[in-house]
Amino acid sequence: MWRSSAARWVCPVVGLIMAGVGLVFGRADVVLVGIPLVLLFALGRPPSKPEASVTCAADAESVTATAGADALRLRLTSEGYRQADLLLGGGAHELGVTRESARTGPRPPLVIDWSAHGVLTFSAPQATISRPLVVLPAFTPLVLVPQSRLLRGLTGPATSRRAGDGFEFRDVHPMGPADSLRRIDWKVTARQTDTDSIWVKGTYATGEATAVLIIDSRDEVGSDLHAWHASVPLRVDEPTSLDLARHAAASVARYLIAAGARVGMADLARASRTMTPATGPRHLNRLLYALALSAPLGQIKKRVRAPKLPTGSIIYLFTTLLDDESVNLVRTVRQAGHEVLVVDTLPPVRPVAETNLMIAWRILSAERTARIIALAGQRVPVISWTGAAREQLAAIERGRRRQR
Repeated sequence: MWRSSAARWVCPVVGLIMAGVGLVFGRADVVLVGIPLVLLFALGRPPSKPEASVTCAADAESVTATAGADALRLRLTSEGYRQADLLLGGGAHELGVTRESARTGPRPPLVIDWSAHGVLTFSAPQATISRPLVVLPAFTPLVLVPQSRLLRGLTGPATSRRAGDGFEFRDVHPMGPADSLRRIDWKVTARQTDTDSIWVKGTYATGEATAVLIIDSRDEVGSDLHAWHASVPLRVDEPTSLDLARHAAASVARYLIAAGARVGMADLARASRTMTPATGPRHLNRLLYALALSAPLGQIKKRVRAPKLPTGSIIYLFTTLLDDESVNLVRTVRQAGHEVLVVDTLPPVRPVAETNLMIAWRILSAERTARIIALAGQRVPVISWTGAAREQLAAIERGRRRQR
């Protein structure tokens, strides 16, 4: 409903006073000035319905405002951003909204508080809230990524080291019960002195590599130490450890799925959020959405249980290495016979002026270094995603191929 502003009641009072003074002193000019103020009060009644509307696009990138009144006042707010106050004239308006952010995952909605204004009236304040927005992680093109050496299945894009149907030549041997007639090597057979022997071409079987991405989303920290204990909010222009983990996992998943591997996912913060290894573009889209929704849940878990992992899969662990549970998890997974690769997702920490915070960070940093050294002693590669991760992954895969 529309409401009367203070000017609506000031106008008739001032108009009557001026008209009375003009009549008493015989001043027609004063009376003529006061009469319009009284008429403005009588004719400036609020409309029966608010003639204004504000709608927000689904992606919160545009706002459409229609004002049947003389003016429309807008206030745009979103968590982490400065508010914007706008005053628009009557008619239809379409505004573009840009919220730059280095963050991924669920983003705060855009809240629009608005009210329409007439000459002496204004509508009751109303609010329009945009739909929830989820920002998917982007990709970094990778040259080489370590894959599982143990291939599963009877078909796939990768060549295994076992004999079977495939495309890579292995040897030429006498035909046996399991050999197909299509693989007979007639040239070698014709050169044999024994006319009863038939020789066939042997190949290596093909299969699929399996990888599981484990996201340590139990905590989310940024470059500012003040935000670690929630004294200040996380900034929207700086990626957090979870943003780096999403980005790294998405990049690795895209490479592996493009290579034909089967990729699954597990979340340490939510044991129920797991994805069975699969491949294909549709599975990659589901994987990206699951990564975007990974977030801390309640208090940080002091003990984590290793998820169920397919046999012969390579494990990628994306963690900040801020506690011993990541090292314990790597030890458990390696004892089960899996190859593990750890991706360090802690962003660079900025120094602060407070002595207590710097001392605490030095202690945490020393503990992190000890964990990295312990992992190196177990021959577990640790890659910093904020460093030259692209080159490090390629170097690790080249070294693994030379060892074969």
